[in-house]
Amino acid sequence: MSKISGISYQHENPIGRLPILKATPSVDGGRWPAKAFVGEVIPFSANVFREGHDALATELLLTDPSGNLRVLRMAPGAPGSDLWHASAQLNEAGFWSFQIRAFADDYETWHHNASVKLAVGVDEELMMLEGIALFTRAAAEQSRSKASAKLFVEIAEKLADTNRPAKDRLAEAESAKVLKSVTNEPIRSLITLNSPLQIKCERERAGSGAWYEFFPRSEGAVFDPKSKTWKSGNFKTAAKRLDAVAAMGFDVLYMPPIHPIGLAYRKGPNNTLTAGPQDPGSPWAIGSEAGGHDAIHPDLGTEKDFAAFVKKAKSLGLEIAIDLALQASPDHPWVKSNPAWFTTRADGTIAYAENPPKKYQDIFPINFDNDPDGIYFEVLRVVKLWISRGVKIFRVDNPHTKPVAFWEWLIGEVNQEFADVVWLAEAFTRPSMMHTLGKIGFQQSYTYFTWRNTKQEIESYLRELTQVSADFFRPNFWVSTPDILTEYLQFGGPAAHKIRAVLASMCTPSWGMYAGYELCESVARPGAEEHIDSEKFEYRPRDWDAANKGGRSIAPYITKLNAIRAAHPAIRQLRNLELQHTDDSAILAFSKHLAAEHTASGKADPVLVIVNVDPHAVRETMVRLDLAKLGLPPYSRFEVEDLITGEKYEWGSENYVRLDAFVEPAHIFKIGKIL
Repeated sequence: MSKISGISYQHENPIGRLPILKATPSVDGGRWPAKAFVGEVIPFSANVFREGHDALATELLLTDPSGNLRVLRMAPGAPGSDLWHASAQLNEAGFWSFQIRAFADDYETWHHNASVKLAVGVDEELMMLEGIALFTRAAAEQSRSKASAKLFVEIAEKLADTNRPAKDRLAEAESAKVLKSVTNEPIRSLITLNSPLQIKCERERAGSGAWYEFFPRSEGAVFDPKSKTWKSGNFKTAAKRLDAVAAMGFDVLYMPPIHPIGLAYRKGPNNTLTAGPQDPGSPWAIGSEAGGHDAIHPDLGTEKDFAAFVKKAKSLGLEIAIDLALQASPDHPWVKSNPAWFTTRADGTIAYAENPPKKYQDIFPINFDNDPDGIYFEVLRVVKLWISRGVKIFRVDNPHTKPVAFWEWLIGEVNQEFADVVWLAEAFTRPSMMHTLGKIGFQQSYTYFTWRNTKQEIESYLRELTQVSADFFRPNFWVSTPDILTEYLQFGGPAAHKIRAVLASMCTPSWGMYAGYELCESVARPGAEEHIDSEKFEYRPRDWDAANKGGRSIAPYITKLNAIRAAHPAIRQLRNLELQHTDDSAILAFSKHLAAEHTASGKADPVLVIVNVDPHAVRETMVRLDLAKLGLPPYSRFEVEDLITGEKYEWGSENYVRLDAFVEPAHIFKIGKIL
């Protein structure tokens, strides 16, 4: 029970004189901080209302990590919605806090009442007397500036001049000078604040980036047909591929596990149960006599070789991400040193991984309920070791099969000491688990995008990601992985690969691609949704030069998409995505807009993307634009430039579009001058 002015309230957090509800961004009422990254524009909103008809207003009080306070006036939403909103760009990493301040707008209440009454000749002098009292009180406020106080004294004197008509005196109180003053320094009462809420703002790569995945053992691997033996690629040979990855415009180079691989129950090609002497095994079967999670596979090189690989990547503007797969081969040193970390079956054997009907006999899952202190601190040691080796990004394999409480502890411990470490959750699982992993610390997550292919499916998913879960869940759209080859890509050819790349790179700030996608590799293992001759189980060197010379590669197209992302900051935002209307069931349209005050150039950045998501057809439609979503005046005509083809058109609110999936399945338009 609490008391306000001698009145007792049963609720420990009473509603306040002016109700402020549903303040956002907020995660479960403030249990966890909302997410942001440096440069991200965050929309703030709240439902604020009051009894009766008197006017009110709201402000956003935003405090940066250095303690500096910014006050932004919030704008009302649709009439009757009681929604107030503002937006702000966060430009410093660290914890921000914000509050919503609501207050009775005493000037607006008086001005409205006076205007209405004077228009019909009612209570004219009474309205003037109330105005005199209002401005006199406001002028005496200690917090008011001298200039504002002086102006309000003058207005009170003019309102008291009964020799002038009341309408003329009212006009003095609604001059541009007065309106500016009451906007900058409101005349207010009944000031109410909600409880502070936090936002964790992280470095840009935590929320925006282009990822490329390759297996270092395949880059430079050589097969000798005479001896029928393989020579593995290594960090030295893989480093030669980094230039091409950087040239395509990628920011992050992600590698599957680079640790020693066990021999026990090693899988052969296409996940067969019997491996030959030349089969390298799955990198996710971690651990052998050569070491475990803290070791480097001998075939890949030494710690010195890894350091040189990281150094070269950095010189090209690439960050290295490695896989954190918390599981073990039967040959892992942990199995001997800490057998209690695994689950022992009734017959005395250690349980291997299963996802019925799939079986992974080469992998032992860790049981986090056996010796949690030992497991937790061993993983923390391993993570810190790789951080010391220059790794600041971890792609976590199957985090949904480990306790959420463990991840909250681990990420908290690491990010408290290393705030720039980024965690990507590879969690293709139930929404509640995926969302909770985001809430407790994972900066990014894989998504259902892989299986959202129709216009309706994509639109529905984009609404969820941009409007429902954006405060805690950062999507990273991967067009392909070593595990997943959808039917859409299997049968869609180069058109499907282009379409998915456009969607992934333009919809979300972070997207990813597995090596071979640029070659449109699309042959599936019969009966499976994955590549035949999977690189997970064998070496797969690719002749990149031959593919480029033969015109089989869409690498130039991927390069152009990443260049468009780099040139247009609006694309590297999530919450600003707005769906636009088209008449065709297979043509998707959306826009992204960034206001001039939020761009380094000082110019607004509106971008419009139109995609034919049917890789097998030519589609035609009318695109009907909501111009306000692009920051354009109603009924305006304007120039658009296709950033893929360079062609320019004159557009308005309604436009005809024809997209041939076999030639060019998408328009990415830069909005030019108004005509």
